[in-house]
Amino acid sequence: MIRLFDLSLQLNGFPIKKAKAELDKIVHFSEEEFASFLENKKKEIVDFHLKNNSFYAALVGDKTFKNWEDLPILNKQNLQNPLQERLSKGYSKKNIYLNKTSGSSGTLLIFAKDKYSHSLTWASNIMRFGWFGIDFNHSYQARFYGIPMDFIGYQKERFKDFLSCRVRFPVFDLSDDVLAKFLKKFKTKKFDYINGYTSSIVLFAKFLEQKNIVLNKICPTLKACFVTSEMLFEMDKKILEKQFGIPIINEYGASELDLIAFKNPQDEWQVNAETLFVEILDENNNALPYGKEGKIVITSLFNKANPFIRYEIGDIGVLDEKSTPQKPILKKLIGRTNDIAILPSGKKSPGLTFYYVTKSIIEDDGKVKEFIIKQTKLDTFEIEYVADAALVSEQIQKIKSVIDLYLEPNLNFSFTRKTVLERTNRGKLKQFKSYL
Repeated sequence: MIRLFDLSLQLNGFPIKKAKAELDKIVHFSEEEFASFLENKKKEIVDFHLKNNSFYAALVGDKTFKNWEDLPILNKQNLQNPLQERLSKGYSKKNIYLNKTSGSSGTLLIFAKDKYSHSLTWASNIMRFGWFGIDFNHSYQARFYGIPMDFIGYQKERFKDFLSCRVRFPVFDLSDDVLAKFLKKFKTKKFDYINGYTSSIVLFAKFLEQKNIVLNKICPTLKACFVTSEMLFEMDKKILEKQFGIPIINEYGASELDLIAFKNPQDEWQVNAETLFVEILDENNNALPYGKEGKIVITSLFNKANPFIRYEIGDIGVLDEKSTPQKPILKKLIGRTNDIAILPSGKKSPGLTFYYVTKSIIEDDGKVKEFIIKQTKLDTFEIEYVADAALVSEQIQKIKSVIDLYLEPNLNFSFTRKTVLERTNRGKLKQFKSYL
């Protein structure tokens, strides 16, 4: 049988066979072999960029580094100079994978990967989806994603959908009429899995809940659902499991890096230690022990085209105490560092705390479909929501009293009912945003 997905990668210059072989070798290392591999790859990638990347060499300042901890922390701000100035010797737009981040963090980043590094990214994806019986060459995907609206971009994505055995469900309009059309496709097509943005898939599950429909009853070929790009809350996971009737797998990744963590069959959020080195650091860039909360800093061990060494991705997280270097487990992903709410008392709280507390109340009656929270002043927050009916004063008062209890009193909230919420140009829903 033709392996169309693998073939398309090979034809585009991505050595997927070689990448799969190397990944398989890394996965089967003993504990001692892995420790040696990790230290060698860390040294190798730094040495390469110090010798071949003038941008990184200037940033480090000293071409002979002694301690890993002495290396600078990169972030999207100091990667804002033109890509041409950040490419390593021997790399140009002709022999790299070129892309850009969505900008949902507030900072757009144009980045490059060498073709072997990007092949390892695909090999990593293929392996992890394979844990759940998904084969990119043959499994049929229902894809809840955005799509470029310009003619060339649109046609390019549709062709990629064809090569990747998938049907795209664009997420820019998620009205009930559109969701009903999505449902019809599940009745007529033999999908193997669902993949896409968390908020969009959750909204589809709530639509099914209203209709009292369990998806795998009408589409029995479904094996699993993979959600990405946005936070998955436990209550949403329960809705997905109930309405889809299949395992729900949460992935965490960054387009400029790789898959960062992926729920394994044991329901652990297993960190990708094969192509990445993940650190949890405090505010002073000191490494924290397992179990402690801090900023997530990641090194791409294979990317020679563009340095991502000790790169601060902008998220806060915790590695589980049972983690090992070979198998780190992400215990908790708290949210983005730039989504911190600063309160009148001086208290700082992850913005998703507001979202989480509000969510537990606002959706009790099932009428509110989705919502976002915006901080406009120290004491002022705007909540925009989509619902069948406007919130009543009793519901609003309940939300305020719980926030008083969990965060602090005397905060001001306004509630605006919308027919549709604003999403990024790729279709992501930014659940909390501070305008301070």
